[in-house]
Amino acid sequence: MITHQVRVHPEADRLPAAGQLAWKIAEVAADPVAVAPAVAEMIINRIIDNAAVAVAAINRHPVAAARAQALAHPRAAGATVFGCPADIRVHAEWAAWANGTAVRELDYHDTFLAAEYSHPGDNIPPLLAVAQQCGRSGADLLRGIATGYEIQVDLVRAICLHKHKIDHVAHLGPSAAAGIGTLLGLDVPTIYQSVQQALHVTTATRQSRKGEISSWKAFAPSHAGKLAVEAVDRAMRGEGAPSPIYEGEDSVIAWMLDGKDALYHVPLPAPGEAKRAILDTYTKEHSAEYQSQALIDLAFRMRAKVKNWDDVADILIETSHHTHFVIGTGANDPQKFDPDASRETLDHSIMYIVAVALQDGTWHHVRSYAPERARRADTVALWRKIRTVEDKRWTARYHADDPAVKAFGGRIIIRMTDGSEIADELAVANAHSLGATPWQRPDYIRKFETLTHGLLDAAEVRRFLDLVQRLPALTAAELAGLTVALPADHLERGRTGLFDWRA
Repeated sequence: MITHQVRVHPEADRLPAAGQLAWKIAEVAADPVAVAPAVAEMIINRIIDNAAVAVAAINRHPVAAARAQALAHPRAAGATVFGCPADIRVHAEWAAWANGTAVRELDYHDTFLAAEYSHPGDNIPPLLAVAQQCGRSGADLLRGIATGYEIQVDLVRAICLHKHKIDHVAHLGPSAAAGIGTLLGLDVPTIYQSVQQALHVTTATRQSRKGEISSWKAFAPSHAGKLAVEAVDRAMRGEGAPSPIYEGEDSVIAWMLDGKDALYHVPLPAPGEAKRAILDTYTKEHSAEYQSQALIDLAFRMRAKVKNWDDVADILIETSHHTHFVIGTGANDPQKFDPDASRETLDHSIMYIVAVALQDGTWHHVRSYAPERARRADTVALWRKIRTVEDKRWTARYHADDPAVKAFGGRIIIRMTDGSEIADELAVANAHSLGATPWQRPDYIRKFETLTHGLLDAAEVRRFLDLVQRLPALTAAELAGLTVALPADHLERGRTGLFDWRA
């Protein structure tokens, strides 16, 4: 890896294109390195993972709305839409929109946490859509996805967005654009302009993840993917972009991030170096914010030691800065204690999540968030006894570069009314690569079969799993079938909107 120093350059000291971060990203994307076997295997795992969570969310309102919008933009030999037969095709950018929303809706796919947050699996829907529309092979798609993961993870390692209340999809636009560039075999100047355009149009505030979290949380990454597709299209037509988008005097860094004195150190693969960043990412066993995964497993382990929940005086969670301030009491967000809050808000309340995990000893993507579950009186009482604090030790582990030290868990201290305490800690989730039960291909398949049960026919399950596991060898014609279709009577239609209007 090469670490690149990135800082603002005034117009009087204008930085040449070849010295800019966007150009260096483009050089990585254009580098025709082979995909390592372990990377190819993990990409297949994550495509399975994405499809699983997309089908589980297929009839939720945001997903049905996004699908209806996509179906209003048909295109012969375009891209497929999750839930629909493979012969129904739409424009690639709209397939990216619909499928990205389906993948993101339950907040149940992969994650990478460092200086910033991310869900690198959000790269897959726009890349798959472009691959299908442009007649690319499975091997082409593998190379593109390897780039998308690499660029997003490398940006997330180095550049913090949330500190400045910028949403994490600002790293997704450039990574998806770079991945599409690899997929299509574009040259460095074209990818460079695509990356700059994609960043310029995907910067937005984090209000989408604050207060009453709405369905836009699911739409935000699919919107970034859609905009990345459009950015590549414009660049391919010879259009330029605001430049330098990272280092310019009025750039993203200068005015939205750390300012004109900022200095970032961004790692990127050296020429000829394989793109392996996907191997540093991790998926979710439980349908909840990633920073809650280890704490859910810990709660399962601790619950047997509590005989009566009424005897709990209070519960303290010692954890990292990120967990405390984003999904803990450090957020100072009363919505995180509201039994009538949206599913999206409950998913971002570690107090709610730990209360339910302690009481139930299980986690379900629907039942654990059901209104009647959230409103249960004994749960509300326990929930409101929970608070979080930042422990510098956990913050340091959160930011550690050494994967053997890096952790996203915490310590739970249950204080009983008689003064006794029950305490335990867990650094990483059981499913993490360094956890008690690291996930392998059978675990991803089990997640897919569990989440699609009752929604997909058994024959469709077998067809998809057989196809995706042959990804490196798929022809363009076979890749066109890399989707999942529900029986027609199982797929709900979204409400009529502007795109459906007929005079």
